[in-house]
Amino acid sequence: MGPLGSLLLPFMIFVGFAVLLILANSVKVVREYDRLVVFRLGLLVGERGPGLVLLIPILERAVKVGLRTVTMDVPAQDVITKDNVSVKVNAVVYFRVVDAARAIVQVENYLYATSQIAQTTLRSILGQQELDELLSEREKFNMALQQVIDRTTETWGVKVTNVEVKQVDMPESMLRAMAKQAEAEREKRSKIIHAEGEFSAAQRLVDAAHLLATEPVSVQLRYLQTLTEIGVEKNTTVVFPVPVDFMSGLHKVLGNPPPPAAVKTGS
Repeated sequence: MGPLGSLLLPFMIFVGFAVLLILANSVKVVREYDRLVVFRLGLLVGERGPGLVLLIPILERAVKVGLRTVTMDVPAQDVITKDNVSVKVNAVVYFRVVDAARAIVQVENYLYATSQIAQTTLRSILGQQELDELLSEREKFNMALQQVIDRTTETWGVKVTNVEVKQVDMPESMLRAMAKQAEAEREKRSKIIHAEGEFSAAQRLVDAAHLLATEPVSVQLRYLQTLTEIGVEKNTTVVFPVPVDFMSGLHKVLGNPPPPAAVKTGS
């Protein structure tokens, strides 16, 4: 074998290795939850996959995009509410790519862009609300956040499916103030319930008085029942009800001021 043959063999080995390498890079296996966005000489060709995808060597380049739902934790944001209370709020955003070509062409990094728009929207919307609304109406704010973020990411081929406010951290002084407010509210409800009970008891006593007034004998029966209840205990105190008119007339004769309605004796 001459000098030419000795040079040709390594060259053929190098060419064969290069061809195998190019062919290996031209054959792609795309999984069900991925898509390949293919560019030919810099021009967008479209999406390919899933399954076996063949690319034209050197001329075509592919970028893989995942279609599964991404769970993104939004870092805690400092929010000043409408009533000037400083709180820290963090949330979680669920989104997925619905158009892989737009997710690559329309925005440089759709993951980073979605994270940034979620943070700014969180501060913007929650900063327009009062603290009580923020704590009690989370479901409404979750929906509002999802709609605003989704309107922005729609042009990127990204669909935001859900946004959840996870936690609202408040200053220690505000927690103490809210505890005092809750305690005052419970005391208020307690007094209202007590007053309603007194009113109901007074109303029932009025009804009972009207009922007893229709039958004078029932007053005597009630008196005897009361004496029976007193006699059950070891008690020597007995209360004798005396008609007010009788005592008033007696003291008018004697020239003394009228006595109380009942006389209590005992030992």
